[in-house]
Amino acid sequence: MSSVADRLKELEERQGKEKALGGPERVKKQHDSGKLTARERLDTLFDRGSFHELDMFVRHRAALFGMDKAVVPAEGVVTGYGTVNGRQVCTFSQDFTSMGGTLGEMHAQKICKVMDLAMRTGVPFIGLNDSGGARIQEGVDALHGYGSIFFRNSCASGVIPQISAIMGPTAGGAVYSPAMTDWVFMVKKTSYMFITGPAVIREVTGEQITQEELGGAMAHATKSGVAHFACDSDAQAIEMIRELLSYLPSNNMEDPPIVETGDDPNRMLPALDTIIPDDPRQVYDMREVICSIVDNGVILEPHYYYAQNMIVCFARLAGRTVGIIANQPMHLAGCLDVNASDKATRFIRFCDAFNIPLLTIADVPGYLPGADQEWAGIIRHGAKLLWCYSEATVPKITLITRKDYGGSYLAMCSRDLGADFVFAWPTAEIAVMGAEGAAPIIHKKDIEKASDPGAALEEKLKEYRDLLYNPYIAASRGYIDEVILPRDSRRTIARALEFLSTKREVRPPKKHGNIPV
Repeated sequence: MSSVADRLKELEERQGKEKALGGPERVKKQHDSGKLTARERLDTLFDRGSFHELDMFVRHRAALFGMDKAVVPAEGVVTGYGTVNGRQVCTFSQDFTSMGGTLGEMHAQKICKVMDLAMRTGVPFIGLNDSGGARIQEGVDALHGYGSIFFRNSCASGVIPQISAIMGPTAGGAVYSPAMTDWVFMVKKTSYMFITGPAVIREVTGEQITQEELGGAMAHATKSGVAHFACDSDAQAIEMIRELLSYLPSNNMEDPPIVETGDDPNRMLPALDTIIPDDPRQVYDMREVICSIVDNGVILEPHYYYAQNMIVCFARLAGRTVGIIANQPMHLAGCLDVNASDKATRFIRFCDAFNIPLLTIADVPGYLPGADQEWAGIIRHGAKLLWCYSEATVPKITLITRKDYGGSYLAMCSRDLGADFVFAWPTAEIAVMGAEGAAPIIHKKDIEKASDPGAALEEKLKEYRDLLYNPYIAASRGYIDEVILPRDSRRTIARALEFLSTKREVRPPKKHGNIPV
């Protein structure tokens, strides 16, 4: 019978074998490809010494195709919990050095177990993905594993924040769990996501395309919108995850943390008094407006490369987390289109789920015209934006800086969609449409009868602009609460945000609405 000392030594030896991952050669190969190992990623993510590993000794039960002889350290995935910036988080980190990090029955069971733990305790869940996909040798058991994870992603949505980092290959069914989470980080040059890879595409369609072109970080950050953040390295991705978590509550029953930023909420912004060009055809950078208003000019911007006519970002105002949605005049004049509508919709719904107040900054001439947009479903996609603003019950503040026309005026959180406060600069222009579209319709007969139709049109354009290109008619109807000097924007919004901190709004009970997806 072995002694106590022998048993203690045996435990240490077993732990050592598991922590060695796939062995020195495979670890070196991982490093040579520019990637951290599964355990190095966890060491980077969690506060020093806080990570507690679970299920280290779990083993697969597969016996076919030589699996009865295959030893997979920690079953190819490290799971556990710890603290990030002092707050509890649950996680998994797939180990590509151990059988390619492939997912089988017990690999999935480890992930599901820690997901259940995150739900029971109400803490964020982070998945560090680096996997060759389903473990083919386990067949339907691997598919069962994916399905179990997908089900939990759905259950956890809107309850705890879910964050995915793609740090290696992720293909086939493996892509769907990250896509069901709230935030997706990818690493340039080393991470890929696709349903079918380049080889299959080449065989079926004859198209020649590389992994990077098809499903790399920038492809998903610019084209598909699947990736919210495209990072230069594993370390940068993890650091950005830590930053993102600092803005978020741990679950939907909590408010976001209030942080002392040292920035006076009454700070004046004289530069904003001159940021709007005199010529309405000239553009300005909406990020300058946002950074002027928020604490210390600091924002965290998801989807930076995607649908750039719309900006969404997290920031703090008087120490409180706020989600900002704003048109960007520098891209497509800030028009709403299919992708911008989707981008804003998803962000708004996340903020509403996790008690993050919304600040909308509007400078929008309308919806992007064209057959391509109509056929791509701008009606359906644009309706999402109307829907999600109407559905949101968090504090909603709107600031109108310049153009705010027609349906897009409504879509950017007008009073009618439930904005609690609507503020406007004196440069705001609120109308059904721009003068160029409206005047020829309203004054069609007068223009046609005029001896000089061109001069008559110019006269009517000026008349329309003088009459409607201001915020005062809307203010006279109560659609705008206050016309403010741009320099007062930070102070005004901060006070409104503080006042709305006790807002409570109840909607009719229902299972869920049928959003126009």
